[in-house]
Amino acid sequence: MLLRPDWDDFRLIGFHAARVVTGLGVLMLATAGLAVLRGEWNDATALGVGAGLAVSAGLTGTVRLRSREHLDWSHAMATAAAAWLVAALFGAVPLFLSGHFGGPLDAYFEAFSGLTGTGLTLVQDLDHLGASMNVWRHLMHLVGGLATVVVALTVFTVGTGQSGTFTVGEARDDRIMPNVPRIARFVSKVIATYGLLGILALTLTTWLGGLPPGRALWHATLLAISAVSTGGFAPTSMSVGFYHSGWVELSLIVLMIAGALSYGLHYQLWRGRRRELFLHLETRTLLGTFLVVTGGAMLGFGRSDAFTDAAMLFRKGFFTMVSAHTTTGLSVVADRLVVTDWGLLAPAAMVGAMAVGGMAGSSTGGIKVLRMGLVAKSIVKDIKTVLLPESALVVETYHAQRRQILRDGPVRAAVSLLLLGLLTNMSGGIVGMLLGFDFTEALFDATAATSNTGFSLGVLSPDAPAVLKLVAIGLMWFGRLEFFAAFTLFGYVIALGRGRT
Repeated sequence: MLLRPDWDDFRLIGFHAARVVTGLGVLMLATAGLAVLRGEWNDATALGVGAGLAVSAGLTGTVRLRSREHLDWSHAMATAAAAWLVAALFGAVPLFLSGHFGGPLDAYFEAFSGLTGTGLTLVQDLDHLGASMNVWRHLMHLVGGLATVVVALTVFTVGTGQSGTFTVGEARDDRIMPNVPRIARFVSKVIATYGLLGILALTLTTWLGGLPPGRALWHATLLAISAVSTGGFAPTSMSVGFYHSGWVELSLIVLMIAGALSYGLHYQLWRGRRRELFLHLETRTLLGTFLVVTGGAMLGFGRSDAFTDAAMLFRKGFFTMVSAHTTTGLSVVADRLVVTDWGLLAPAAMVGAMAVGGMAGSSTGGIKVLRMGLVAKSIVKDIKTVLLPESALVVETYHAQRRQILRDGPVRAAVSLLLLGLLTNMSGGIVGMLLGFDFTEALFDATAATSNTGFSLGVLSPDAPAVLKLVAIGLMWFGRLEFFAAFTLFGYVIALGRGRT
């Protein structure tokens, strides 16, 4: 069957994308109000200009493209792909006007990194960036990392009655609740609860670490947003290494793990079904992959003499691997030269952790442990098939909200995403190598971009070639959308270009 888009299809996609831009503009306007209260007039002006452009463009789009048609799966996927590209364009306006970026492309990169929950940054002189502008960077994390789930389930699927529309890329239709409004309320409750608890804990720990109360609260708020949304932005250029506090690191570990769990699992736990935490295929797979990559990383850290003693090695190494596996990217080591002295084993373990990521249905990036678990189950099934008599009927099951039979469809989808992820990472590494960078460092940064993780070995920097920055934006886009939403948008555009109307 041929894809036959017409004006009504693009009108519907544009209408919902415009609604997303309007919402982003309203949030930007609220941040401008914060800048006014703080007396940061330059930032208030920049945010006000960005908010004015976003709200104007968004409202114009919603009026001129108004459509009463319902989104189907392909429309919702194309809308998601288009909305990220357009929203980042408006989110970049105040960043560019702040004067802390080398040009419009760097500002767009920053906004895109924020909205995709990545955390890679090209900001210059972060330590002197205005407080309200820093808040804006982290609010984009919140929108792109966690609140995107709410936006996707309320804007992209209004009227469809299907909460699984946006999770089709995850090869499943897990409806954690029977209708979209209840999902939205629950996700908001999770965000608010963990966020507030995190702010309280981090305010106390940073205050005890020597920060004045007001500054401690500000740092705690930004760190909590970044951790619970599994982003990677931080208030200072030294990231978490600025605080030199094990208690700060422990608080962030709890928040990062909470952000890496699926909302479906959160829902089960909040209803008192704690057995799900031990039975679920994803939690078991997450624990297994974490132990493997962390073991490799600890061995690499030890061999490279990266840390002075065993206690520091465990503390810093454990935090680093949690940050990598949850695709957050908060770092306790801000010095790139130190990281590149870790040898090959520790960075390789970090690449593996970033590539796998957290749970499906969470704010994390990466391939997702659900897919890794399904592939592992499929391998076990194939081994049993070979070993048992030909007449034996081999049935493999797994637990994900309920007991399920392993079927070929989800396994094929998991393998497809696995191969696409590996191919994309390699392609990014090759592009970096062709531009003159070391292949291993380029591969590390490419994996970080594709898995939406904020770690970098310095390849993606303000001085990087524009081509490399554009490639990284593409990697972040593909990784956040898990490829198929981007392919859907490409399909609409290509089909329209061929005149299939």
